Amino acid sequence: MRLCDLPDPSMTLPPPLVETMACGTAGSRLESVPEEVPVALSYNGISHAVMLASPADLEDFALGFSLSEGILADVSELYELELEIGAQGVVVQMRIAQARFAALKNRQRAMAGRTGCGLCGVESLDQVARVLTPLPAGPVIAAASLHRALDQLQPRQPLHIRTGGVHAAAWADPGGNVLLVREDVGRHNALDKLIGALIKASFDPAAGFALVTSRASFEMVQKAAAVGIPLLAAVSAPTGYAIRLAQEVGLTLAGFVRRGRYTVYSTPQRIETE
Repeated sequence: MRLCDLPDPSMTLPPPLVETMACGTAGSRLESVPEEVPVALSYNGISHAVMLASPADLEDFALGFSLSEGILADVSELYELELEIGAQGVVVQMRIAQARFAALKNRQRAMAGRTGCGLCGVESLDQVARVLTPLPAGPVIAAASLHRALDQLQPRQPLHIRTGGVHAAAWADPGGNVLLVREDVGRHNALDKLIGALIKASFDPAAGFALVTSRASFEMVQKAAAVGIPLLAAVSAPTGYAIRLAQEVGLTLAGFVRRGRYTVYSTPQRIETE
């Protein structure tokens, strides 16, 4: 099946299904809401995870998930990727290197993912935190670049503009110029889509930073660090678990990145203040 055969990532609900109330006045109008579909990720014919995701950029999602979850160490280990679109959802069939498939089977991890779910399906506490390589120094980012990226990201979220109900993840160069944006109903999915697009476009993950329109969870820090992203900026708060992991691996974690402000929680030397 072709990618264009996927359903639209938003749907429009006509009146009278939607009623609104504004300033004490009731009325009916057309309303766009985000779509989500079950997406099964299958490796060498074996289903590994089922996630709910926006039906767009699913090839990026599958690649990014595979890299950020440590299923693949490099894009060269992915030999084939094909979308199978059916009535119940989408199956992403991937053929990967045999050594990576053997390691995946040894992990014995089967996930049933809800939208925005972080660690659904992890079978033991030992599977939560993976061993990550400490990040190199990376570029120094001016504080103004964080706000420049935020300004550029806001008009580049067409699905959010239509529905108001999805997250975005963006990739920016050290000057704050946004080069890639991906959207999804799940914040982790949006970041995975961004990572997949980043690797497909042959960008160096260590040469810029990621900006997400959500809070920064432990798993989002883990995903960023796993692929070598040195700085993760979020418009909302991080969790304590996310901060501790960022400090451990040397990732710069910034939260509450909004107009005129930001808070740095770990490795502040990568951000140059005015």
